[in-house]
Amino acid sequence: MHVFDLLSIIGTIAFAMSGAFVAMEEEYDILGVLVLGLVTAFGGGMIRNVLIGVPVTTIWEQGDLILLAIVSVFVAFVLPMPWIKHWKRTEAFFDAIGLSAFAVQGGIYAAQMNHPLIAVIVAAALTGIGGGVIRDLLAGRKPLVLRDEIYAVWAMAAGAAVGLGIAATTWQLLALFVTVVLFRMLSVHYKWRLPRRSLGDSSSINPENKISL
Repeated sequence: MHVFDLLSIIGTIAFAMSGAFVAMEEEYDILGVLVLGLVTAFGGGMIRNVLIGVPVTTIWEQGDLILLAIVSVFVAFVLPMPWIKHWKRTEAFFDAIGLSAFAVQGGIYAAQMNHPLIAVIVAAALTGIGGGVIRDLLAGRKPLVLRDEIYAVWAMAAGAAVGLGIAATTWQLLALFVTVVLFRMLSVHYKWRLPRRSLGDSSSINPENKISL
């Protein structure tokens, strides 16, 4: 099995179950759980394909992965509650696995098409975070990528490593996968954040400074 296929399988299972659990938290019915699971698993790849010139319809060529995602969603749906509660305690870990697997996979995909470095980085980022962003928006949540801990940066770093040829062999790509998972978990544990600037409470704005017409 090629590392590309392995990462696709890992990412599909992790994100499909992630989407299913989020849907169940929002009390969606079984159809909503299935839709959110599939969107989480394949949304990022579809966005990536549009931007790097791959027909979106190629998703229908991934019949085995679609079936795997459907099975993963239904497994998540019927899991005993204690197991689900245990999964919730490790939610960030499984999300990190999906992020890393799809980021590396997206980078490989773009690099194999001989796209420039920036395109490889964007492909990695979109594949890694796209499905999760769509999942959170459909669930009425602030996307995880916009929250406190560093998230998308690790997907971009994976794309840079692939695009620069730092990770090329099977073992190097697997090491990159593990590294991204590790750094994502470290950013969660230590609450690493990117610089940000707050404009403060709008009520604190001096009304005399407002521009009137």
